[in-house]
Amino acid sequence: MTHRILVVDDEPDITALVAYHLSRAGFRVSTAHNGPDALTAAREERPDLIILDLMLPGLSGHEVLAELRQRDETRDVGVILLTARREEPDRIRGLTLGADDYLTKPFSPQELALRVRNLLRRLAAPPVAAGSTLTAGPIAIDRSAHRASVKGNELSLTATEYKLLLTLVERRGRVQTRPQLLETVWDAQPDIQTRTVDMHVQRLRTKLGEAGRLIETVRGFGYRFRSTDRTRAR
Repeated sequence: MTHRILVVDDEPDITALVAYHLSRAGFRVSTAHNGPDALTAAREERPDLIILDLMLPGLSGHEVLAELRQRDETRDVGVILLTARREEPDRIRGLTLGADDYLTKPFSPQELALRVRNLLRRLAAPPVAAGSTLTAGPIAIDRSAHRASVKGNELSLTATEYKLLLTLVERRGRVQTRPQLLETVWDAQPDIQTRTVDMHVQRLRTKLGEAGRLIETVRGFGYRFRSTDRTRAR
C-alpha cells in the first residue's frame, strides 16, 4: 500500500521541493498552504503522515497540531514539524503538543524522506499475539490492540507515546538512557536531539496522572520505570 503524505507549508518553493522528493520516494503527496486548509485536508484525505510548517497563515502550525490531536479521526496521524525556527522553546512546544519529530530549515530532502519512512514504520508496527497484556501497578498495556489504560481508564496516546510507555514498562527497573530511547522509540541515531525524549516523557507523565510518578528521572543518565510488586505480564 502506498502511504499518503500531506505537506503543509505556505512557501510554494518549499512545498514543491518536499512534494517532489517524497513523490520520488514512492509516496502519494497532497499539499495545503494554510492552517484551515490543512485541517480540512487532514479530515477529508486521512493522510498517514503530515509534514507541518509552524509559520502558517490562518492558523499557526502549533494550533493545527493541537486541533489534530483533539480530533478522533486525526489523533493518531504522524506529524513531523518542518520549521525555520531554531529556538528551543518552539521545538519544545511542538513536541509537547504531540509532534512525533521535527526538522529545521534548511533541510536535507534525503533526511526528510528517511524520517518519514522511520515514523511510518513505527506507526505500522505489527501487533503481537492476542491476549498479550502487560501490567505495571495501575497501568495496563494491551499489546495486541496498541492501547494503554490507568485503573481501567483508556489513555489517549499518540503512537510515539505508546511505544515510549511500552519500552519503559518492558524494561522496568533498568535505566534507559536518552540515546537508547531515541534508537528504540524513534529509530534515530544517538546524536539527534535528546531533548525530544524529555518532552515526550513529560507529556506521557501528564497523561498518566498519579501513575506518572512510576517513571523516574535518573539524573545524568535518563529514565527508569519503577519496578513494583504488582508489575507483571500475562
